[in-house]
Amino acid sequence: MSQQANIAAQTAFAEAVITGNLDALDEIVTPDSIDHDPAPGQVPGPEGYKAMFGELRAAFPDLHVEVEHLVATGDELAFAYIITGTHLGPLMGQPATGKKVRYRGMQISRFNSDGKLVERWGSSDELGMLRQLGLAAM
Repeated sequence: MSQQANIAAQTAFAEAVITGNLDALDEIVTPDSIDHDPAPGQVPGPEGYKAMFGELRAAFPDLHVEVEHLVATGDELAFAYIITGTHLGPLMGQPATGKKVRYRGMQISRFNSDGKLVERWGSSDELGMLRQLGLAAM
């Protein structure tokens, strides 16, 4: 696939997460897609991403992801992003705090020849997010 096709697929993935239309991930992610940095209990494929992002969106209904920097190769994309949102629902067993968060992350996505996500590596500042919510010690 071309770099532009992979960027379009990643953009569609982000749009599904931001809008909450997580069923769209069925068309973007292969059934056996591997997340090398999964959430606890996350299963492979679209179902794993739906569960993970569903929980995140329930905790942060105004979730927004802003891509700051993007690098594309033939079948991979790497990007740095900022996540923002307001903690209005339960997160990891903790009740809503009503606090706003802003934290950074990075991700590498690999796509197959059909333009579907087959692998993901990612890291976000979850400790920073928990500290902003008052759920982790400084």
